[in-house]
Order: sequence, then C-alpha cells, then structure tokens
Amino acid sequence: MSRIDAGPPNYREMLPPIILQNYGKWQYHELPQPGVLKHVSENGSELYSVRVGSPRLVSIDFIREICDLADTYCDGYLRFTSRNNIEFLVGDPVKVAPLLQALEAKGLPVGGTGNALSNIVHTQGWVHCHTPATDASGIVKSVMDDLFEHFGHMDLPAKLKIAMACCLNMCGAVHCSDIAILGVHRTPPRVNDEIIQKGTEIPTLVGACPTGAIRPNPKTKSVVVNEERCMYCGNCYTMSPGMQILDEKNDGVAILVGGKVSNARTAPSFSRLVIPFMPNNPPRWPEVTEAVHHIVDVWMKYARRGERVGEWIERIGWEKFFGLTGLPFSDKLIDDFIFSKETFRTTAAFKY
Repeated sequence: MSRIDAGPPNYREMLPPIILQNYGKWQYHELPQPGVLKHVSENGSELYSVRVGSPRLVSIDFIREICDLADTYCDGYLRFTSRNNIEFLVGDPVKVAPLLQALEAKGLPVGGTGNALSNIVHTQGWVHCHTPATDASGIVKSVMDDLFEHFGHMDLPAKLKIAMACCLNMCGAVHCSDIAILGVHRTPPRVNDEIIQKGTEIPTLVGACPTGAIRPNPKTKSVVVNEERCMYCGNCYTMSPGMQILDEKNDGVAILVGGKVSNARTAPSFSRLVIPFMPNNPPRWPEVTEAVHHIVDVWMKYARRGERVGEWIERIGWEKFFGLTGLPFSDKLIDDFIFSKETFRTTAAFKY
C-alpha cells in the first residue's frame, strides 16, 4: 500500500532498538545523577536518558549541533520532552560519561530530573504571536537565570514545573503547573469600524467570542462590545485586525500556583491565581522574577519531602499560604478559601 500523508507516522518507527526490544518490559528506573535517568528492563538491558535544557526557540545550527551529538553517542536517537528538554537516549553505558563531557564543553546544561526544576515551557510571546499581553522568551530567560541552580541539583522538596503563557488562551501549560506565569489583558478590544467594514466576516467574528460579548451593530455595519461580558482573551483579534486588544499601559502579568498533571499521591489539579497583576517591565521583568523566586523559597522552607507546591498548599491551607508568602488576598483570586477544593476538583480517571 502506498504511503499517504494522513497524520503523524507510527511512533514505533522512531524508537531506538533497545526500547522496541524491551517495550512493556521495563522493570524500574533510577537517578544515578542529576539529569541522567537509568531505565532497566526485565532482562537487564539498560537505557540512559540524558536530559538537557534547551531554549524554546532554537536555530537550525543548534538542531544540527545536538543531532551531531546524538549521532556520535547514541546512534542518532534523541527526543524533545513536552517541556522543551532534550533527552539523548543512550543504549551503551560506556558512552554516557563522554556525552556528559561533550555537553559540558558546549555549555549545554544537564539536569531537570528528580526533585529539580524542569525546563520552563512557554509560548511565543512578542516574537511571533499576534495577541500576547507580555513577552514569553524574555520572562522565561529572566526567571530561569534566577532559578538555574535548581535545574542541575535535586535540592527541592519535589519536582518543580514552571510554565509561561503570554495570554489566557494558554498555548502553554499554565493551567496545570506548580507555578505559572500568565500574560493578562485588562481592557476590552478597541473596535475599528472602518477595518471591520472593509474586510471582516462579522458572523465569524461574533461567533469567535467565548462569552457572547460581541454583537453586530447594523447602524455602523460593524460590531459593538459589551465590556461587562468581555474576558479580554483576544480571540476576536484573531478574526479581525479591527479588534485591537493590545494595550501598552494595562497589559501585564499574573502568577498562578498549585497545578499539576501527575496523578501520583493526589489527583491532578488546576493552578490558582495568587498575584492578579504585575506590570510589563522588560527586558528582565524584575517584579515577576522576584515574585516567582519568593514563592519557591517559601515552598522550599516549609514543604515536606516529596510535596509538590499544590500538595503543600493543600496541606497547610490557602490562608496559611498567603500568610507565609505575604501575598495580599483579594476578590480577584481563588473563589474563596472554603470551597476552592470542591470547585477545582479534577482527576485523571473517568467518572460517569
């Protein structure tokens, strides 16, 4: 049968031979050192995953460089994780140490495993996106520089996953990360009647609003926005450049905490808002960087071994969290201290 372009290729075609031979037979894994995972199968075969942090946006030269390393030390096999880490899949234990030396010589950081900070997943921001409330690459660079010591050392109470999304449409994982940085718009879109009249399909524009805040305006042959219903998401700008959502003075950054995807120990949970707004202050975003660092420091000081940020907060309560961190609590944050657990309840298992 001829090969057709109907979706991605079968993932098994991309697996290293050692994984194919031991598929479903892996017995355990361990962490010989930060950034190195050792997987052992039932028959004693060993696979080493060497995890390396990488930027979200990379050049062709960088890709060629890491592919050359993969060709040299692991028969060309590597993969990117969902948080933008590179994992070199090494089937020969003898090649692990030379690979680590080569990575160090090139300045590529190894870490992000165990009780450490993983690479920060983020969206496009000002580099490419058309509706960002803030930058992504700049903030992530600033925060990662500040917390970088926790990437290569497993010195945290538990694993720490930070995410960054440049608007609340959340192309990133801010809804389910230990600490999430979110760009927020605070003003409704400004309607440009002339642009909408000339080149906008109004029914599509109206249908794009998730809250029904946009309605046709027959008098102007354009649209009108019900500002009380607007959630400042920017979906309308995607449909028409006549719905400008960007606002230099009022756009900024919010911080959420306590989310996770893992079903270990406790059910998955959504992140909750704890800092509703901080200003955009490029190029290093000192307010955002300081806030994230402070939350991490308090978590490290008071959490028990193995407690993710959300699990720690669940144990001590939201009142204690805001007290320990010194963050002001307002009506802009989680719904209330008593019922937040029930309204944000979720699980990885299906319920009928």
